[in-house]
Amino acid sequence: MPWEHSETVEIAASATEVYNAVRDLERMGEWSPENQGGSWIVGDGQSVGDRFEGNNAIGDRTWSAVAEVVRCDQDQSFCFTVGALDNPVAEWGYHLEATAAGTRVTETWKMTQLPPTLVDAPEDRVQGRVDMVSRGMATTLANLKASFEG
Repeated sequence: MPWEHSETVEIAASATEVYNAVRDLERMGEWSPENQGGSWIVGDGQSVGDRFEGNNAIGDRTWSAVAEVVRCDQDQSFCFTVGALDNPVAEWGYHLEATAAGTRVTETWKMTQLPPTLVDAPEDRVQGRVDMVSRGMATTLANLKASFEG
């Protein structure tokens, strides 16, 4: 079963503007249907190894997760892992490519292992999480695009 997904959108904004937006933890809560924002624990997202705590919600369920920056190439990529620092369960990323019309943004997600809540879950529940992530990514990118393009 593929535990990964990506979505792409083109935004009429510079790669610098988009890069700074996706690194802004507080603003992510404006766009994502799951992430409610976050705060930096170590650093400020400008270096590999910087860490933040992200706040999330699905319905009435809320939780926080520690994430570590694993790639931060200005105007190109901002990626982080989630879960135990020595054994993360997922990697998220934003990959940017300048285009004639602005910036092509690809959001990626890969579950590197099942989180504890899904270890003994039936396969359809795991697939449900993959489907939820894919819908959430499409919503996040559409909202990000709308914030730049009105």
